[in-house]
Amino acid sequence: MPRFAANLTMLFNEVPFLERFERAARAGFEAVEFLFPYEHPAAEIRQRLDAYGLRLVLHNLPAGDWAAGERGIACHPDRVEEFRAGVGTALRYARELGVPQLNCLAGKAPAGVAPELLRRTFGANLRYAADRLQSAGLKLLVEPINTWDIPGFYLHRTDQALALLDEVGADNLFLQYDLYHAQRTEGELAATLQRHLPRIAHVQLADNPGRNEPGTGEIAWPFLFAHLDRIGYTGWVGCEYKPAVSTEAGLGWREALVAGR
Repeated sequence: MPRFAANLTMLFNEVPFLERFERAARAGFEAVEFLFPYEHPAAEIRQRLDAYGLRLVLHNLPAGDWAAGERGIACHPDRVEEFRAGVGTALRYARELGVPQLNCLAGKAPAGVAPELLRRTFGANLRYAADRLQSAGLKLLVEPINTWDIPGFYLHRTDQALALLDEVGADNLFLQYDLYHAQRTEGELAATLQRHLPRIAHVQLADNPGRNEPGTGEIAWPFLFAHLDRIGYTGWVGCEYKPAVSTEAGLGWREALVAGR
């Protein structure tokens, strides 16, 4: 059975962020992930991870002004220095929090910038970040995101992401494969997982349509969970979904769907 990590940005979000760690532990999760830790001192987050016996498996590099609608800056030619400063910030948090990998959001393609310049900028930023993370023993991930949910997002297909991995050529650069985004954009979930397993360091889930918990939409979760076991995926699966009612009310999917009932 896959190992599931609670995404604290999406789950238990009716309570303040620092209270979600206890809720995740009480709900039976052994690991958590979230978008960003930067609004809180790392020591406060570390204290909660330790208090509730939780592992942190993923968070993102700083991604610009999230509240204003930005979704990453890694492809923005005019914000390279800001991106590099954010890598340093992320590394300081990563060292204290013990996270093994950080995700880099490409961002929305800025208007009027040539596609080749966007690609060169993103590639150069990935090389810089991968080198800094390599020195700290960390993996760097990139995540394709569908352009229905985030119109204009630069990195939106698996093949596009893998071509960038080839171009950058860093040993610690991997794909974060979000099953929800992939289903919306291209499908072929099982075949893609199997074909590219050595390059996938993290998987996330949500059902489609609606981005709610497994069992609320069209994806065949019992098959996919068994498939992850068959192909030898040993990483965590981040539960990055919007609870249809509440997190606790919807957690029956873990037992029912994993068992294939």
